[in-house]
Amino acid sequence: MTYQAILYEKRQQTAWIYFNRPEDMNSISKTMVSEILHTLQEVEQDEEIRVLVLSGKGKAFCAGADLKELLADVSRQQNGQAGLLDFAEKLFERLNHFPKPIIAALNGITLAGGLEIAMTADIVVAAESAKLGDSHANFGVLPGGGGAVRLPRKIGVNRAKYLLLTGEFLTAQEMKAYGFVHEVTPADELERAVQKVADKISEKSPLVLKEMKRLVRDGLEMPLDLAMRQELLTLKNHTRSHDFHEGLSAFTEKRTPIFKGY
Repeated sequence: MTYQAILYEKRQQTAWIYFNRPEDMNSISKTMVSEILHTLQEVEQDEEIRVLVLSGKGKAFCAGADLKELLADVSRQQNGQAGLLDFAEKLFERLNHFPKPIIAALNGITLAGGLEIAMTADIVVAAESAKLGDSHANFGVLPGGGGAVRLPRKIGVNRAKYLLLTGEFLTAQEMKAYGFVHEVTPADELERAVQKVADKISEKSPLVLKEMKRLVRDGLEMPLDLAMRQELLTLKNHTRSHDFHEGLSAFTEKRTPIFKGY
């Protein structure tokens, strides 16, 4: 497939998707979403790929929705056709339930919908120069990808309200202090640092990674006692898998396990 708004690279067991509209601060367009969705399907079906990395080209990771395209959609009222918000809804649904680990490599400005995309990641690594914020309020727009719902769960209610209501930006170091960013690196070391994390994850069982993500996601929405029972049940089911027996056998035999993902 020929891409107009993204770049896609496969580096051994890691897939890299770059948002590639640098002249528009990598703002989210219908074309970009369509290309990302197509690539996500390819990444999920490729058994060699263990980790997905999202990043951006130019000065921005992603500055949010393409407001010109959004305004044009609303002005036309779409006549029943899917608009940018409909496309974005599919994107966030896909990312929120993507079975493979996602790392967000924040190379620059990360605002509004861009911050919401970063919130779908399992791990966030940012360049020192990156600036993060919500900014919806700056343009008279409401969040639609989880900004008002997920951000308080990520950094706390008061901190989230400050970002949501003021529209201000914070540094990568400040967001690390809030627990949103895992690691901050010099800009020229960002990809190396992210690939190091991806390689470490890729050594693990794909089945365990998938189930671990599901347990964390579902557990946050359940009462503690129910989540604990679900976790134990999942473990009991997992004992019948190849990867469970391979991991324990490799430990006993003092060798590196060869996980198959089933």
